[in-house]
Amino acid sequence: MTRGQLGYLIAPLAGVGTGVLGAVLLNAAWRACDVGVNGSANGLALLFCGALLALLATAWWGVLVGYVGRRNPAAGLLGGLAGAVVMVWVFVALLQVPDGYRC
Repeated sequence: MTRGQLGYLIAPLAGVGTGVLGAVLLNAAWRACDVGVNGSANGLALLFCGALLALLATAWWGVLVGYVGRRNPAAGLLGGLAGAVVMVWVFVALLQVPDGYRC
């Protein structure tokens, strides 16, 4: 397996991991501030939001590891990790409390 093909393995796993991490952090923020109607409504919203984040992160990881990682694997992994951290931060910051701050 060449370094360019390594993106096919890393990108989906890292993208799903980023989506799950974002959903878990958002769930913790929603529980702390008592946001939402009930647990099942929050779970469905987290499922859709987490899936969207996972798709976006998979594309990001695929580009970074697949293209940048061919020339410099460390730069590809660090760039993918930095982008994933920024995506999760923006995801949680935008959706933390949809109705404003009550807690």
